[in-house]
Amino acid sequence: MSEQPTAEIPRCYRHPNREAMIRCTRCDRPICPECMRPASVGFHCPDDVALARKTIRPQRTSVGAVLRDSPPYVTASLVAVNVVVYVITGLQSKDGLNDPGSGGQSSLFYKWQLWPPAIVHDDSYWRLATSAFLHLSLLHIASNMLVLAVVGPSVEHVLGRWRFLTLYLVSAIGGSAAVFVFGSTSEATVGASGAIFGLFAAALVMVRRLGLDPQWLIGIIVLNFVFTFSVAGISRWGHIGGFVTGALVAVAIAGLPQATGRVPERRQVIGVAVIVAALVVAIGLRGSLGNFPQLYGA
Repeated sequence: MSEQPTAEIPRCYRHPNREAMIRCTRCDRPICPECMRPASVGFHCPDDVALARKTIRPQRTSVGAVLRDSPPYVTASLVAVNVVVYVITGLQSKDGLNDPGSGGQSSLFYKWQLWPPAIVHDDSYWRLATSAFLHLSLLHIASNMLVLAVVGPSVEHVLGRWRFLTLYLVSAIGGSAAVFVFGSTSEATVGASGAIFGLFAAALVMVRRLGLDPQWLIGIIVLNFVFTFSVAGISRWGHIGGFVTGALVAVAIAGLPQATGRVPERRQVIGVAVIVAALVVAIGLRGSLGNFPQLYGA
């Protein structure tokens, strides 16, 4: 009596050395437990899952950003950059981390601070942006980074990474521009406060989209402005400029607070570009027409 031939055990199409007793319900290829992807009916293989993702439009937020479940990488990166720059300036300073902006300040602090005479006479307009990554003390950077860590993730989730980064940087430059145009022509200014107040303004514009408590948010903003105008040594124009710029950028991206529809991406880009152009014109006019003291003293 002849022996019956045994059926060959199927092998996973991605791992030929593994037995596969399950088949993909879409392509019918055998798959091992590692390659099994749960589906509404049975299991799918990794290739079919990847193909399905390409054909399905990603979910988007109310402003058109791709909805992500990932951590707020941009917020974390901005905090990290500010901390790293602070440590560098502290190590370079004679007074250490407690006071990197004092008389024995670091070379990086000296080159990056917003000092109007140096900007005009040396054409070092990059200081309008780099000064937003400098801080005077541990309390200074701790307060700014705490607000960034609390408010940033919610705003980043709605705006998406690139819109959020644009809001932060343009608000920082807007704060610096206000200091440069309206502030003292002989005092140096540093700090991320312009960008932070820009986040406050954006959160206020998008408070409904963020799902935040308006009374809590308004209270925090009012409290910060009270400190701005009551504590000596705080850059008032930097806070005002950052707040106004952040509000304008938020409106350009998300629309007015009562708006329910989505602003088209092209209009978002045009709106932000117009804001940046206005800042550049204001900075340029002030630099060419303003009376600034000499680089090494008034």
